[in-house]
Formats: sequence, C-alpha cells, structure tokens
Amino acid sequence: MIAPSGEQIELTLDEQRVVVVEVGGGLRTYSAGGRELLDGYPVDVMSPSGRGQVLLPWPNRIQDGSYEFEGRRHQLPINDLEEQDAIHGLVRWAAWTVGEREPHRVVMRHVIHPQPGYPFSLAVDIEYLISAEGLRVTTTATNVGAAACPYGCGAHPYLAVGARWVDSVILRAPGRTVLMSDERGIPVRSRAVEGTEYDFRRPRPIATTRLDNAFTDLERDGDGLARVALGDPGGSSRLTLWVDESYPYLMLFTGDTLPDVNRRSLAVEPMTCPPNAFRTGEALIRLAPGGSFTSAWGIEFTPVG
Repeated sequence: MIAPSGEQIELTLDEQRVVVVEVGGGLRTYSAGGRELLDGYPVDVMSPSGRGQVLLPWPNRIQDGSYEFEGRRHQLPINDLEEQDAIHGLVRWAAWTVGEREPHRVVMRHVIHPQPGYPFSLAVDIEYLISAEGLRVTTTATNVGAAACPYGCGAHPYLAVGARWVDSVILRAPGRTVLMSDERGIPVRSRAVEGTEYDFRRPRPIATTRLDNAFTDLERDGDGLARVALGDPGGSSRLTLWVDESYPYLMLFTGDTLPDVNRRSLAVEPMTCPPNAFRTGEALIRLAPGGSFTSAWGIEFTPVG
C-alpha cells in the first residue's frame, strides 16, 4: 500500500531524525533527542493544514487567482474556495523525485511545466541536511524556459515545544513591521509592531494573541540571519527557526480557525515575498531564462539544563 504522502525518505544523524516525503517534497517529521520538534502528521494521512509543505512558485495567497506579469494577464485555478484565491503555489500535491541521497542528506527535485495560469518552466531542487547545528533546508529554483517568470517561495512548518497550547509558549520574533489583512487574508496595510500585541521582539508568552500575520523589517543577528525562538513554559528547551537574507518575510499562524491546529502549535513560515505578491509585485522575484534563486532556512534545538 502506498502512503498518501508517497515515499518516506528518512534522514538520521546521531539523535536527530527527519522524514521527507515524495508528495510535495516537504517535511513530515523532525525529532531530536527523542523530542518531536514539528507538529507533523501520521504516515497514513494527507498533509493537513499545510503541515511541512513547500510553497512555490508563490507562498500564501493570490487574490482571485489572477495577476499580470510583463504585460500579460494570467488566471490560476481557485483552490481556496472560501476566500476565492489561489493559495500556496503549485507543488504541494505533486510527486517529487530523489536526486541525491545520503544518510543525513537528501535533494528532492521537481519540474513545474507550463500550465494554465503559470505558463513557465521551473526546475527546483530542495536540499534537506542534518548536521550538528540542526536541520538546514536550501531551495534552488532555476528558470529552464524561454521567457522570464515570476517566482516566490516559502515553507509551512508547525513548530512544537511540548506545550499543549501555544498560549504558554515563550515567543521571540524579529519582525518590526506587521502586515494587517482583510477578511480574505489579503494585506491591506502595514504598521510598526511597537506598542501592539504583535511585538514579540522581546521574549514573552503568546497568551491570547491570535496570529495569522506576515511580518517583515526583520531584525537580524551579526551572521545575517533572522531568528524566531520558542521556549516551553518550563524553560527546559528552546526551538529556533532561522532564515537567511533571501527571506525578508515570516508568517506566524496560531491556526485558531483550523480544528486540527487550533493553537496546538505555531506555524512559522519563511517567505521570500508577502501574500499577494504576484498582484502587487512587492518583493516578487523575476527569473530570467537560465536564472536561479537560492534561499535557506533551518531549525535548531537547544535543551536547557
């Protein structure tokens, strides 16, 4: 019997274990030291609520599924019926292949062929690598077509630190600016987080804050990385998701509207562009024929005490 997520590619290094899946090329599980670091999903179900999925050639939403690129109008299929938009790209349910494989490393590969709404050719490699520093995910997209194409990417891991609900989780997030969205999840304005419930630049409990927002203007450390840190309420561990400079946006999502999430974990989604970027052009990447774009993010786990 074939699992709903296809082939299961297991990576191991010491006490770390990762499972990458054929369907969507995403992460199903990641554990370290016997602790689950992701709110993943069982092998016998489809990925629910975007868990661990790869989001490209755009992350998040495109309003009405329509956009204009270099003078030509395109219409994508609407796959979010409630909000009437095209969401999270074209590869979440596609079959990926294993390009390279070692016990601690795999490169997943997929080619997006021209199709209605996205008549472009894009070859994608995603490397999942476990090292002593944790998990590193590197995505490289190459335009293998004859015309320039629009591109953005993201990922959708739900982080877990052992708390039953995220309310008690201690969150530090680097965003200095938050995007405020309408009822369809489309950004309508931005504002500084200073003095608002969205300011997590200093660690504090998530408490009752409902998060379904993109953040930008990220504070970065000396190594150029921006980091989101989650600590369990008992102070026994800390989980960090980092993004390199190719990811200027982070989506934080407590999943209040999703019965299978409902504040059980926190989605921390690296994004190269904000929601609706195909329409607005904000931070949208233009890949010329033969051009490539590489981005990296990762997860670190630190037991305390």
